[in-house]
This record gives sequence, C-alpha cells and structure tokens, in this order.
Amino acid sequence: MSKAIKQMQMESLKKTFHGVRDMVFLNLVGLNAIAENKVRLDLRKKGIRLHQVKNSLARRTFSEAGMTFEKPWQGSTTVAFGANSVKELSQAVEEVRKKHDKIVKVKGAVADGQEVEFAQALKMPTRLEAIGEVIGMIMGPASTIAAMLTGPASQVASQIVTISEKKEEPAAEKKEEAAPAAS
Repeated sequence: MSKAIKQMQMESLKKTFHGVRDMVFLNLVGLNAIAENKVRLDLRKKGIRLHQVKNSLARRTFSEAGMTFEKPWQGSTTVAFGANSVKELSQAVEEVRKKHDKIVKVKGAVADGQEVEFAQALKMPTRLEAIGEVIGMIMGPASTIAAMLTGPASQVASQIVTISEKKEEPAAEKKEEAAPAAS
C-alpha cells in the first residue's frame, strides 16, 4: 500500500472517529455475511456503528488524537461506537456477544478516551446516572442539616401548641358551666 493511500485512509479514520471517546473493540472473524449484516442492522437501530479497521493505521490515528491503547491491536479489529454512553454501548455489544458466543470476541473498551476492561465498562454509570449520584451526594448532607435545624424547632412549636390548647380548654369549660346556671 502506498504512502498516499495510507494517508487517505488515516484521514478517513480521523473523520469517522472525530469526537468519539467511547468505543468497544471486537473481533468478528468467522461471522458469516448474513449474520454480520443482521448484527450491524440491529446495532444501527440502537445508534451504534461498527467499523472494521486496519490495526496499524487505527493505532496511529488514535495516538495522534491522544488516545493510546495496547490491548486491541492483535488480529482483526472492529470498532463499535455510538450510543449515549459506554455502558449502553457495552450492553448492546454484550447482547451480540451472547448471541454469537463462539464467534464474536470482545477485545476491550474505551471510556472517555481511557482504556478499561469490558466488564468494568458494563458496570459504569451513564452520564445521567453519574449526575444523579453527584446530586444525591450533595443533597444528602444538606437535607440532614435542614432536618437537624427544623427538627428541634418543630418539637418546640408542637409543645407550645399543646400548652396553649390546654390553657384554652379550662376557660372554655368555665363559660359552658356558667351559661347553664344563668338560665
């Protein structure tokens, strides 16, 4: 392959993977054409694309983009990318892997540009789940403080209401007793 063609392929890879930070690396060798097309169509419905890459060119392209991966560059490599998070992407790939267990092999995953184990990628929170966890961590101590401040105050207010109701009851009973005697 000439240097000019390699450069054109690298430019094409740069365009394809521009802004992609979450990926799963697969080996689909042995999957027949009909099954592979069905896999691609099923994943496309979920917003996930598959792209077969030449290892040496992909390694150079990703390293120029600041992402260096060691594991996936052995044998045939297909890159799955898309979806809203690495968790959703990994779950979709896991479904495909389970359907074609003996053929589809997962090589690894990338979460936000960092290489991670595929099992870890399956457990990572989505963006919304992570935001929810952070908000929960922030709101937890704040709600505890608010409860501590309002708890004693509400107890005092409750006791004041109870005391004021007790004082009003005897006065109301005296008026009721006086009214029948006057008749």
